[in-house]
Amino acid sequence: MPASVNYHCIAYADLEVCNPLYMATVDAAATRTGLRPGARALDIGTGNGAIAVRLAEAFGLDVTAVELDPAMADIARDRISASPAADRVTLRQAASGAVLAELAALDLIVATGTTDPAGDGQLEPAAIFSALSRHLKPGGWLMWGDLIWNAEPPVPVRQIFELTNRYTTDADTRTDARAAGFEVVSADISPRSAMDYYIGGADRAARAWLADNPDAPEAAAVRTSADRVKIMFDFGGDYVDFGLYLLRKPPI
Repeated sequence: MPASVNYHCIAYADLEVCNPLYMATVDAAATRTGLRPGARALDIGTGNGAIAVRLAEAFGLDVTAVELDPAMADIARDRISASPAADRVTLRQAASGAVLAELAALDLIVATGTTDPAGDGQLEPAAIFSALSRHLKPGGWLMWGDLIWNAEPPVPVRQIFELTNRYTTDADTRTDARAAGFEVVSADISPRSAMDYYIGGADRAARAWLADNPDAPEAAAVRTSADRVKIMFDFGGDYVDFGLYLLRKPPI
């Protein structure tokens, strides 16, 4: 655990993926790209670094992993350092926009459950897709994962969930991707077990840390965040799924 802790690094440190998503689904999407070892990928909001490491280890990709939260970046750094493919993963503790501006066009961009992935403050998926497309090579790939509405939520549920991002339905996500010029190659909706694993695992990790560290200076903030997330999904979890979309920018 990093010296400075927060809810996210406590809750997500040991999860297979920092989203309601199984790594096998990521593997399947990466396999569909057909990218060869040495292809260049960017993992925006890498979290605990698991997806970035997987892309390097299993597919031989050269991955830049971006994480703005310094506590999460510490966890990702440790995971990357322990990987036999550590030389293929470069961690940048920075905002995504700054890194995107520096990199040449990429073969693959991964953005799963990321706040401000394009680094320009856009909240709507359609605008984000268009912005990220500009940083892909012709024929490049976007692996996009986020919450999606499976039914029209009550207004309070939408307001709570959309404090930081805007969410759409599966059908609207596909429409937005096509409007940005992408081909929708695949769309995998996570089973409910993945959502239960993610929410339950994060909550158990936070509660265990709080039980072990009741007097820590961060305890009040961690408890507030854990309670907020639990209430949010207890109240509105039935209205959301998680979709992983593999999108391809047309070749020239």
